[in-house]
Amino acid sequence: MAKRMRQRQRSILPGFGLSLGFTIFYLGGIVIIPLGVLVLRAAGFGLGDLWALATHERTVAALQLSFGASLIAALVNLVFGVLIAWVLVRYEFPGKRFIDAMVDLPFALPTAVAGIALTTLYAQNGWIGSLLEPLGITVAFTPAGVVIALIFISLPFVVRTVQPVLADLDHELEEAAASLGASRWQTFRRVILPALTPSFMTGFALAFARSVGEYGSVIFIAGNIPYVSEIAPLLIVIRLEEFDYDAATAIALIILIISFAALFLINLIQAWTRRRYGHAI
Repeated sequence: MAKRMRQRQRSILPGFGLSLGFTIFYLGGIVIIPLGVLVLRAAGFGLGDLWALATHERTVAALQLSFGASLIAALVNLVFGVLIAWVLVRYEFPGKRFIDAMVDLPFALPTAVAGIALTTLYAQNGWIGSLLEPLGITVAFTPAGVVIALIFISLPFVVRTVQPVLADLDHELEEAAASLGASRWQTFRRVILPALTPSFMTGFALAFARSVGEYGSVIFIAGNIPYVSEIAPLLIVIRLEEFDYDAATAIALIILIISFAALFLINLIQAWTRRRYGHAI
């Protein structure tokens, strides 16, 4: 009897059936149905027409820029985001709370405002752009400007993902490694890195996904030059304004397929790291 009572412990949330039903209903209405409509719309095209729309030279250039810049931005933030999280967790210094609050600024700041601010800074007559111009480096209105904007808007995802995991990491593990003669690099590689790897992958996935769909902060600093600095979300808007709904749908479908495949691969890597290191994110 006691065993049966333990198995039927009272749950704060409703039962499994009701919770699962609400979950499926909510995800269906918010995620699955809109994406399903997009797929059904694209299914009305012939494969030849869909392939021609998806492989148009301008479309390919926009997709390459969007996904390439997103990958670069996510990798950059993976390095510097972890460094920022490490400093915020492991050190005490004047202004720490202010810096910690600044990390969340890209969450609260309207993306259009961020784009205008970055363009002002990195334009040829801007504070930073004027210093880079004598060196032959141009950021604004180039693919480099796209990367800068994506780094700005996706940084918090890495920091806020790694920071709590790092804060919960037991210092005694590092002390034990040091007492056994491990160097700082060996302690980081064999003790800290395995514990943080799942959160690394989560932060990278969130930063990458956020960057792929970014629009507001990019269009100001990119210059939107076809075949050069035109991102895929902007090209979708352009096709809609031209009433070319078929092309817009085809581009959106390609973004959906590539994004889903990338995130699925990242989730597989996350699952592998959990099994290997035995740490939950």
